[in-house]
Amino acid sequence: MVSLREMDDTFSALANKTRRQILDYVKNNPACLVNDISNQFAMSRIAIMKHLKILESANLLVTEKVGKAKHHYFNVIPIQQIYDRWTDEYSRFMASRLTGFKNQIEQELKDTENEPKQTKKCS
Repeated sequence: MVSLREMDDTFSALANKTRRQILDYVKNNPACLVNDISNQFAMSRIAIMKHLKILESANLLVTEKVGKAKHHYFNVIPIQQIYDRWTDEYSRFMASRLTGFKNQIEQELKDTENEPKQTKKCS
């Protein structure tokens, strides 16, 4: 079971937009290096390294040293542990279905907004 401190660290790390974007990048680019990550953002490498340190402290990033290089990987376990804490088998099933329904409705709304508007003709 996940401790309260671990949960606090996870939520705190995820509260920052840049750190969420870093996690997205690392998730989609496993084994990336600090330079790979910092090239994606309009901020200094030192600022990125501070964000990486917070993500590592929260155990959301794991690193592997290969020679002088440090490869970064996304670690889903802390998020999964938080998810598991408040869900059971039934709610997982329902959450999945409701998420699918939400996505379908949002797509239909987007499609409707993108349709050309019909104008009324006056006689």
